[in-house]
Amino acid sequence: MSLDNRPVYTGGCQCGAVRFRVEGALGDASVCHCRMCQKASGNFYLPLVSVRGATLDWTRGEPKRFRSSNAAWRGFCAECGTPLTFETPDGVALAIAAFDDPTGIAPTIQWGVEAKLPYVDGIPKLPSEETMGDVSSAPYLAELVSYQHPDHDTDQWPPEEKP
Repeated sequence: MSLDNRPVYTGGCQCGAVRFRVEGALGDASVCHCRMCQKASGNFYLPLVSVRGATLDWTRGEPKRFRSSNAAWRGFCAECGTPLTFETPDGVALAIAAFDDPTGIAPTIQWGVEAKLPYVDGIPKLPSEETMGDVSSAPYLAELVSYQHPDHDTDQWPPEEKP
């Protein structure tokens, strides 16, 4: 919480070149299945949350932007490619998974369902494994060192040396 009791959220891209801070209540959270959001995220759909009415500050770097239509810009990290924003004349939405703690930002509606991929609803029924559950087939996992930015603000990033 901020000094005036408003909620504060932080987040950023995978490499840490772009970081943000949102002060104030988040707006509607959704997933969009439209083809434009699929391509912008390189995924089945794009989970977004509106920050309209809150204060958004870029605390490290700023997104590079691509004009995806006559009404929208898509912000992303120019270094690592992480999708970050959906920007229209009526406000900005941020990618939910770009937040340091996305667990409490649950989507409440789906948009663009005309382009929903036919297998998306079946994904929860697929067999599941933890990441380290496949070390025998992917032995590199046992030695994996992440260079991803941690899920909190840092004074400096990247670190001086990578192990």
